[in-house]
Amino acid sequence: NESRRENTKNGYLYERQAEVCKAFANPTRIHILDLLAKRERSVSELQSVLGVSKANLSQHMGILRSAGTVITRRSGKQVFCTLAFPEVKQACQCMRDVLRRIRSR
Repeated sequence: NESRRENTKNGYLYERQAEVCKAFANPTRIHILDLLAKRERSVSELQSVLGVSKANLSQHMGILRSAGTVITRRSGKQVFCTLAFPEVKQACQCMRDVLRRIRSR
């Protein structure tokens, strides 16, 4: 049944969208995404800029990686982070645009 397949497909997309939105639903993670939107960063640089513990940053990065929005790579002893897709930056910008419009009402 085509309608059932469409509902299943949409249901999966709604679930994934909710997961990504949950990952974005934290000021520190939004700050991480904003920093990574500008360029790749090392974990130690993120930790320093954000002023958070290594354990706290690790938790945030785990959530962002699980949502598929951030990827990491290792180079020697350092770990570098970047956005998984340019659309992540666009999604964050889109939300800021919505917030500006809400505020200007």
